[in-house]
Amino acid sequence: MAGNEPRGLVVWVLGTQRYALPVAAVERIVAAMEVTPLPDAPDLVCGVVNLQGRLVPVVNMRQRFGWPERELQLDDRLVVARTRRRWLGFFVDAVQGVIDPPPEMLVTAEALCAELGCIAGVAKLADGLILIHDLERLLSTDQQRQLDDALAAGVE
Repeated sequence: MAGNEPRGLVVWVLGTQRYALPVAAVERIVAAMEVTPLPDAPDLVCGVVNLQGRLVPVVNMRQRFGWPERELQLDDRLVVARTRRRWLGFFVDAVQGVIDPPPEMLVTAEALCAELGCIAGVAKLADGLILIHDLERLLSTDQQRQLDDALAAGVE
């Protein structure tokens, strides 16, 4: 991690599992809002939101991680984060805050097994495990291309 890059992990909850993203990847966390459908987007993308004039695709993390679907709740949050390619948003049940675990508490996905999909690693804490998410691997190359095409076509 670069010396001037923010440290730590933003911890969020989906179902009964805690997940995290590096602080540097998270732009903001806002209250849940209505999503506008995006025709021809990948199934994993439930639509887009307009954040200060920027259309941000919203990914269905419940679907991605196999959690049962449910209606948005008033206290749900939208996490807006940046990949190398684009801004993405996703709804979470709660945001627990920022932690900065010592390096010895972190295990990379490669150290656990050959492939964990979009999980970059695990933070082993006294109160349980936190799965560290890798947004760069959230959408496949085909899904990225399909999303690019859908965004180029626009929202009706």
